[in-house]
Amino acid sequence: MEEKLPPLNALKAFESAARHLSVKLAAEELCVTPGAVSQMLKTLEVHLGTKLFERVPRGIYLTDAGRDYLPSIRNAFRQIAEASRRVAASNDVGVLTVSVTPFFASAWLVPRMASFHDSHPEIDLQIVTGNALVDFSRSGVDVAVRHGLGRYPGLRSDRVVTVEMVVVAAPSLVARLGRPQSPGDLSDWPQVHDAERKGWSLWFQGNGIVEARAPRGPSFDDSGLLLKAVLSGQGAGLLPAAMVENEVRAGALIQLLETAHMEEFAYYLVCPDNRQTLPKIAAFREWILGPLAQSAMVAG
Repeated sequence: MEEKLPPLNALKAFESAARHLSVKLAAEELCVTPGAVSQMLKTLEVHLGTKLFERVPRGIYLTDAGRDYLPSIRNAFRQIAEASRRVAASNDVGVLTVSVTPFFASAWLVPRMASFHDSHPEIDLQIVTGNALVDFSRSGVDVAVRHGLGRYPGLRSDRVVTVEMVVVAAPSLVARLGRPQSPGDLSDWPQVHDAERKGWSLWFQGNGIVEARAPRGPSFDDSGLLLKAVLSGQGAGLLPAAMVENEVRAGALIQLLETAHMEEFAYYLVCPDNRQTLPKIAAFREWILGPLAQSAMVAG
């Protein structure tokens, strides 16, 4: 007699809650209410006849049974995801989902998309924007373009184009703190950050500086909002040169240091190493790394 499986939604709720150790964060990830997550967890525990979580006033933690159960459930979801990807990839045509940062999308990719369509009319690009590096095993994203040093363990990373980033601040902040004489001076300045709070860290690394403190200050997932925060004097910002060109020329912002050319500080095409030869991905990779990319440097 075939054994009855637990409800799939309950298993998803268990995996998410166990990963976050939070009913609230699991609910946000699954787009349901915390009450719904709690109910699904109870349903699963009743089905299994054992407790998977201990509930405490400040949250939840896994029981021994929950810790034993979690690896198998995660592996099962990975197998389902991988099988689904293989089936979807068996067709050479269709939709290619590309995750890019908002500024790269508007400044570089969108103006050039017609070129890709002319070369590969059988592939439709679906562009999704965001700043965080995606989880390729869960998101449905095929490839991503991210800005940084291109160091992503377990992923294939190819430099698309080197960008010119400049450090700027409002005149009021410069008047209060004085002009920095070297990149190291900025480690003590208030800073405005990207959503992942990595931009400044990468910039300091590229200038051979080990930061003495963890990044502090406000962060934004939109470069336009980040620019507004810098203009209002909330801190120094690391922004694309082309994006702040008018503000610097008008005196609304001051470029604090000469631009340092860092070849590795660039936009990178990122994808799982074991998927780079899939036809749709290979076509996009060949196009974005080809002469079109090298013929024009972007500043963002």
